[in-house]
Amino acid sequence: MAEYSVLIGGKAGDGISQAGQVIGSVFSSLGYHVYQYVDYPSLIRGGHNFCIIRAAETPVTAFRSGADVIIAFDQQTADLHKGRLSDDGIVIFDADRVRAHGQGISLGQIISTRQGEPIMGNTAMISALFRYLGVPWEKVEPVLQRKIPKKIEKNIEIARAAWDVLTPGKTLKLPGGDSKPFLSGNEWIGIGLLAGGLDAYIAYPMTPSSGILHFLASIAEETGIQVYHPESEIAVILMALGFSYAGKKAAVGTSGGGFCLMTEGVSLAGQAEIPIVIVVSQRTGPSTGLPTYTAQSDLLFIRHAGQGEFPRWIAAPATPYEALFLAAEAVRIAWKFQIPAFIVTDKSFSEGLFTGPSLLPDLPPHRVSAPAFPYHRYEDMPDGISPLLSPPHPGEIVKVNSYTHDFKGITTEDPHLTTTMADKRKRKAMALLEYIDQSESVLIEGDKKAPVCVIAWGSVRGQVTEVTKMHSFRAVFPRILEPFPINTMTAALEGVTRVIVVEESATGQIDTILRQHGIVPNECIRRYDGRPSTVEELENRIRRVL
Repeated sequence: MAEYSVLIGGKAGDGISQAGQVIGSVFSSLGYHVYQYVDYPSLIRGGHNFCIIRAAETPVTAFRSGADVIIAFDQQTADLHKGRLSDDGIVIFDADRVRAHGQGISLGQIISTRQGEPIMGNTAMISALFRYLGVPWEKVEPVLQRKIPKKIEKNIEIARAAWDVLTPGKTLKLPGGDSKPFLSGNEWIGIGLLAGGLDAYIAYPMTPSSGILHFLASIAEETGIQVYHPESEIAVILMALGFSYAGKKAAVGTSGGGFCLMTEGVSLAGQAEIPIVIVVSQRTGPSTGLPTYTAQSDLLFIRHAGQGEFPRWIAAPATPYEALFLAAEAVRIAWKFQIPAFIVTDKSFSEGLFTGPSLLPDLPPHRVSAPAFPYHRYEDMPDGISPLLSPPHPGEIVKVNSYTHDFKGITTEDPHLTTTMADKRKRKAMALLEYIDQSESVLIEGDKKAPVCVIAWGSVRGQVTEVTKMHSFRAVFPRILEPFPINTMTAALEGVTRVIVVEESATGQIDTILRQHGIVPNECIRRYDGRPSTVEELENRIRRVL
């Protein structure tokens, strides 16, 4: 199978991430499946930024340790990553700033001769890369024309000049086929929310969830949705609940620190039974932690956030298709059961870029029970789900209440009604569990009869999936984490005698949930330095355990 990994590095402000996206887009246009990992410190200028772009003939959602090409804009990139270079790999570098073995290009000379700008060195390096890989110019130029945002003629002139400097060193296989959409995890989630019928998105920018806000704001006019950036995360959740009360499907996005501020609003949604979708993209904590690095350490917090007891739904996508489907399903679930529905992701998935499907998932229509009149907002139904009506409605008052209330929404402190409303929420939780505890909630890969099983969730699944192909074991991935699909999970583990849990957490988040449901792992492989494991790193750790 043809597969190529390219590492591109430089300082913050050099446009490394954007250059990586263009490289990935060229690979995608050639028919490859592409994954891009982005690594950067919390600095506006300076520091060391790098991207790893992996192109393969089959879908990939993780990166490998080695690199076939290193593109170095500075000496630190060449020095820091030289150990990654494969035996027949090459360093393509800016000869004005870097000393290395490989092929150097004087970006300063190319740019100054043609009266360009320093940032255009990115275009030159991209062009040089595909010249070295032996890709025809007519395959590269159209992607540059599409992906470069401004001064395209000057960029193409500089790209062609760099193309003429290098000589081909390889002949890249061209798989052919249609070009695939190449988007960030945040963008895939945003499209899924739209597919679910989203009307409004409200967020305060917080890495690594900010990409959803930027993406949806960029297409708000053409999609007709409303996008707002209020003054704080507290304002975000309250504004979104106001949209939902008024009958508009609303979602918010944040990360750990921002979600801390939203928790009282989550409780309000639980008591008032107001539907809301909440995307939480995890980063390394506690507090500010590592704001631009990844973790899986907020699951238990999200699972228990807010005071009191009320049902919620939590899903964790690991692929572009799951991001589409589960984000759309979050909207449906929130409005079907009138609860908070969470999409839990992390920096690796949110800011990683993936090729994915061109078609949206086929979703069945969402039907809402017709209310009886006179209307009681909290009518006590057998499944705990009251008919939902949004104001204004002629002759009716639609009253929601954060206080304990009766069926009409009137405040009460009556002990019988307090118990009745708590029992109503419990029946709703049971209806939600029955709805989600089915085969789609848990994915099984590898040898489905093997006695050894690896359990993982979220973005870590990409590495586990590939290691599964190297060893004969079973891999089980819960997609829905609350309510926990215990019946489906138990069936997936039938015949298993040894369970290994892999996650990016110091204390074990999914490990804790498994133990609460009577599933006791034998070993736990944990990483919590903010960096995702490469396929080879995880394979070595699993090999040692096995």
